[in-house]
Amino acid sequence: MSTTTTTRPNKVATVIIPMVDQDAALAFYTEKLGFELRVEIPFGEGSPMRWIEVGLPGQETTIALAPPPENYVVQDGRETGISLQTDDIDGYYETLKANGVDVDAQVQRMGDPVPPMFWFRDHAGNSLMVVQ
Repeated sequence: MSTTTTTRPNKVATVIIPMVDQDAALAFYTEKLGFELRVEIPFGEGSPMRWIEVGLPGQETTIALAPPPENYVVQDGRETGISLQTDDIDGYYETLKANGVDVDAQVQRMGDPVPPMFWFRDHAGNSLMVVQ
């Protein structure tokens, strides 16, 4: 009898969003959304580009606000597929709105089993979702 060992990932470490204007991205994610800066490493000597990661306090998974690969066409206004969770959907919605974030007109409430949710757009028009 043989035994097979399966090697697989054990967590989602980093989600990458290509960003041309990394300074604006860093300001948006830290100042308006409440993320904290985790990593900021220059890409080679003299390069203005950096590897930047932000994360939520107390959480391991980060979002990299990374420069796009060479010859990659960055399209603003993409759906990132990123979903954030909050225990106070109305409070976070109002906080983002007060911070000038482009949020949906209202929190969507479809009823059980769908949780309350809304979408917002970052400084480059990329969409993220928030659920409770």
